[in-house]
Amino acid sequence: MTQTPRTALITGSAGFIGFHLARRLLAEGWRVVGLDNLSDYYEVALKERRHEILAEEANFRPVIGAVEAPGLLRALFEEERPAVVVHLAAQAGVRYSIENPRSYLESNIVGTFELLEAARAFPPAHLLLASTSSAYGANSEMPYVETVKADHQMSFYAATKKATENMAHSYAHLFGLPVTMFRFFTVYGPWGRPDMALFKFTRAILEGQPIDVYNFGDMKRDFTYIDDLVEGIRLLIDAVPMRPEGAVPAGDSLSPVAPWRVVNIGNSAPVQLTDFIAAIEAATGRVATRNLMPMQAGDVPATWADTSLLTALTGYQPKTPVAEGVAAFVEWYRGYYRV
Repeated sequence: MTQTPRTALITGSAGFIGFHLARRLLAEGWRVVGLDNLSDYYEVALKERRHEILAEEANFRPVIGAVEAPGLLRALFEEERPAVVVHLAAQAGVRYSIENPRSYLESNIVGTFELLEAARAFPPAHLLLASTSSAYGANSEMPYVETVKADHQMSFYAATKKATENMAHSYAHLFGLPVTMFRFFTVYGPWGRPDMALFKFTRAILEGQPIDVYNFGDMKRDFTYIDDLVEGIRLLIDAVPMRPEGAVPAGDSLSPVAPWRVVNIGNSAPVQLTDFIAAIEAATGRVATRNLMPMQAGDVPATWADTSLLTALTGYQPKTPVAEGVAAFVEWYRGYYRV
C-alpha cells in the first residue's frame, strides 16, 4: 500500500533558502507546495530557474502569488491542509529597508499576519517562521543567546522580523499553534542571493571590478553554509514545541505560556570579513581591489550565534568551513553564468 506523502507548504520557495529546503524535502518523499511572488528585488530569472528545477519533481506544486495578498494563504491552507508550514517569504536586506520601508511592512508584517490567520483557521502540526540575527540589534554581548532580550533593533528590516516573532507568539498562546522561529546568520552558498556580499564580491572580482568593503573591513559575520542551514531546519521540523507544564528548562527559549520557541541557526564561528574576502580570492584565483568604506546605517559590526539550543533539540551543529563553502559557491557561479 502506497503511503500518501506529507505535505509541506514553503513560502518563498523560489528564494535561496526556500529552494534548497524544497529540494531537500522532495528528495525525502514529501509533497511540497511552493508559494512565491517572484519579486524583482533581485534578478527574476534566477528565481524562475530555481522554480523550474523544483517543478521537475512530480510532488512539487508551484503557486505564484504574494503572501500579503488578502485571503490567498487562507485559501491555500484550506485546499492543501499542510502538515508543516515553513514561512521564508519576506522582503530581505538591511540596506534596502532604508530606501523602501513600505515593502517590508507589506511583505513581512502583513504577509505574516495573513499566514497566521490561515494557520489559525487550518492549523498545521508545526509552523516554522524565519527571523534574523539582526533581531539582536544593539546587543554587544556575544555569542548571541536566544534567551537574552532583543529590544533594540537597528534597521527597519530587523524591526519587522522581531515584530513577526511577537505576532507568532501571540497566536501560539491564543490558539495553541506550535511555532518555531529561526534566527538565521548570514547564509551563503550555491544559488545564493545576488544582493549578498559573497555574490557581489565574486561577480566583481571575476569582472575585475572593485568591491565595497564596509567599516574598512573591520566586521565579523557568522557565515552559515546553506546545506548546514537546511539540515538545521529539517531537524527542527520534527522538534515540535509544546506548551510547558512546569518551569522552562534553563537555556531553552520556549515560552512559559505558549508552544513557541526561537532558535539560532548559525555556524557558531565568526569570520573576519577580510578572511572571507581572502577565501573568495583563493577560490577565484584573483586578487580583489578593495574600496574601503565606513559602516552603513542600520548595520552591525559583528554577529556570532550560540547554537547550544539547536544542538540540544536536534543533536546537530553546523560545521562547514568558510573556505569549503565559498569554493562551492564560486564553482556554481562559474557554471551558472558560464564564466
